[in-house]
Amino acid sequence: MSDPAAPVLVGIVDDHESVLLGIRAACLDEGYDVVGSGATMDALLGSLAGTRVNVVVMDLSLGDGSSVTDNVLRARAAGAAVLVHSIADRTGSIREALAAGAAGVIPKTSATKIVMAAIASVARGEVLNNLEWASAIDADREFAKAQLGPREQHVLHLYASGLPLKAVAAQLGIAPSTAREYLDRVRAKYVEVGRPAPTKVDLLRRAVEDGILAIDDVSNVGR
Repeated sequence: MSDPAAPVLVGIVDDHESVLLGIRAACLDEGYDVVGSGATMDALLGSLAGTRVNVVVMDLSLGDGSSVTDNVLRARAAGAAVLVHSIADRTGSIREALAAGAAGVIPKTSATKIVMAAIASVARGEVLNNLEWASAIDADREFAKAQLGPREQHVLHLYASGLPLKAVAAQLGIAPSTAREYLDRVRAKYVEVGRPAPTKVDLLRRAVEDGILAIDDVSNVGR
């Protein structure tokens, strides 16, 4: 728990200048210290120049095409809690951000005072109640979970976490060809629900989105 008397040090990442300036002005009016900002995570971290930051307010979709997971992890590595400030049109990315360790998500349609209160909560080390967002994801007809069986989920979990297919097979006590068959079934089921996963990184994203894999379980993916 942070010192309630300490200043709230905020960094902002948004590639819409009007949004960035609006959050910055609201933070200053609230008495928070805006220690850095930018249109990308690279720009924010460059502007910090080693300055401590408590909270990074971050948009999900940035013009540089950067990864949501990478952006959240880089902000956390800088010592900040992450508050995603976004619109509800990228439910998979919302799920990905939370899996990567974001402390919460707040809609861009929220009143300024609610956004400021969320920043204060996250700065205190609290995690926002994301029930509304979880419900929105579950109700999203375009976000259909693949109906994977228990063994298919197990194979996906191990493989997406970074294990080679032979190691997955060895751990489960099955032949590599059988492990491959399970993986092929997994890919086919994701195609059926309109969420194809042709690469290992794609499978990682699907596993995170569907709650099969926590981002902390990931190692050496794509190597």
